[in-house]
Amino acid sequence: MDTQSRTRQPRYQQIKSYILDGISRRVFLPGCKIPPEMELARQFEVSRMTVNKAIRDLAEAGILLRFAGDGTYVAERKAESPLLDINNIAEEVRSRGHTHSSDVHLLCEEPASDEIALRLGVQTGSMVYRSVLVHREDGLPIQLEDRYVNPQWAPGYLEQDFTQTTPNAYLMLTCPLTDIEHSVEAVLPTPAEAGFLETSVTEPCLLVLRRTWSHKNLVSFARLVHPGNNYKLRSRTRVRP
Repeated sequence: MDTQSRTRQPRYQQIKSYILDGISRRVFLPGCKIPPEMELARQFEVSRMTVNKAIRDLAEAGILLRFAGDGTYVAERKAESPLLDINNIAEEVRSRGHTHSSDVHLLCEEPASDEIALRLGVQTGSMVYRSVLVHREDGLPIQLEDRYVNPQWAPGYLEQDFTQTTPNAYLMLTCPLTDIEHSVEAVLPTPAEAGFLETSVTEPCLLVLRRTWSHKNLVSFARLVHPGNNYKLRSRTRVRP
């Protein structure tokens, strides 16, 4: 934000913008302290109460962490996805103001193993489509997606450029998904998974096993691995009286 635009804001908003701008430009790094309240009060020529309001708002938003007697730190931000919905990961990343990119490591047709045949509801040895992608947020790996697709329901799957779109976006377009089944667990990555995610084999990951249907048709089975140190899943459910 330019200086002229910032000066038109209320003072506490100016302070919030200053801190957010410092975080985005990596002047204030995750896990590091921001300037003390008294220093910010002198810098912006405001009361400490005004500074406190700005910092309190950012803390409530999860951007800052406050520790009594110690100071205020920039929170370690984790990418997150809804647990009960199926969203396009590229749109999730962009909604956070970040850049999505993906590496396509495999896009092919192969015979279904016993496990995949069972997961996908096809006969063992029948040909299925498979894609292996690493999704990135601002260059950081946040998901390894290993997906199997029934060719009957997505015949053009192998023709897609998944550096420009995502498997989810294509499947939602060609056979809108209506039902999901998934499980979530904490696992240690295999050496190959750790390599894809640029992490260690001792770093716990979140594993999501997900099957999707379009009406009565079982369309895909995906194994989604997320590095646990920079990713989280969330869920919000309305409890009806």
